[in-house]
Amino acid sequence: MIFGIAAQKIIQPSVTFVFRQHCGFRKISPLCTSTSIRQTISKKYSKMTYQIEERGSPNTIDYKLYIKNENGVVVSPFHDIPLLADNTGKVFNMVVEIPRWTNAKMEINTKSCLNPIIQDTKKGKLRFVPNVFPHKGYIWNYGALPQTWENPELLDEHTGCKGDNDPLDVLEIGYKVAKRGEILKVKVLGTVALIDEGETDWKILVINVEDPIAPEVNDIKDVEKHFPGLLKATVEWLKIYKIPDGKPENKFAFNGEPKDSEFALKIVSDTHEYWKTLLQKENTDGLSIVNTSLNNASTIDGEKAQAIVSESLPLSEPSPLLPEVDIVWFCIKSHGITFKL
Repeated sequence: MIFGIAAQKIIQPSVTFVFRQHCGFRKISPLCTSTSIRQTISKKYSKMTYQIEERGSPNTIDYKLYIKNENGVVVSPFHDIPLLADNTGKVFNMVVEIPRWTNAKMEINTKSCLNPIIQDTKKGKLRFVPNVFPHKGYIWNYGALPQTWENPELLDEHTGCKGDNDPLDVLEIGYKVAKRGEILKVKVLGTVALIDEGETDWKILVINVEDPIAPEVNDIKDVEKHFPGLLKATVEWLKIYKIPDGKPENKFAFNGEPKDSEFALKIVSDTHEYWKTLLQKENTDGLSIVNTSLNNASTIDGEKAQAIVSESLPLSEPSPLLPEVDIVWFCIKSHGITFKL
């Protein structure tokens, strides 16, 4: 399918979501049955809390967001934050990179020590995801699962493509707009197999366990029941969001059909194992495996970690956003011709 693109500024329409109220919570069956994942968790993580330290000026290339544990020690969101949030095997930690409805393309910097969250750049310019009508920015809270890695050396059996060399991406669908750097406790609902410029880029659908409707949403079929239209919008968004940058539609395995929680949990388990192999590599091809908690050759103490943070510029006022961030793009079906109005 070929799309033409037209752009104009519009006022963001108001959107109302209606949720059913619940007078109680029913028991949820454990979603993670993988022994390999369950063995990595300890009770000491069950009540772990985190805080952030921002450095530099937001909306500039100098901005960095570091995460600290409850003791004030800087941790890597890639390596130190455990995959599982408790010892039940059903609740995972999610690192929020991009709050819903925002445009700045924030990501865990896998190549820098302690992996701060930064804004991605392209040709020296900050990246902002375009607003492709009817969507405004990201339509979920977007982030990553810690201690996972999509291996770029292995062909994925489902997609036929190698991994994208990043932690697993997560799309959180609950009602709350999360904060950048927030660590959410989530459960896995399903996944979409995106093929992004020839690389496997799984998108794991999750919901915050503290969401009022979470007890009712346990698998991919429940998403369509309680969030009608969201799965279709998710596939559409992922398919077309790069078109305004002059790129073709993204492709999917399974023709874009979302897979269920059991399937998704296998992806989580596999990528957790790949992450373990990453830690054992002598040559990580530029990825930083520096950490403050794993007690391996790449572990540093809290004092050294804070010294790394202190090398960055202190937090200052945000730089003003360019008006282009609010442009809305329209994708128009044409007769084999791509055009702009």
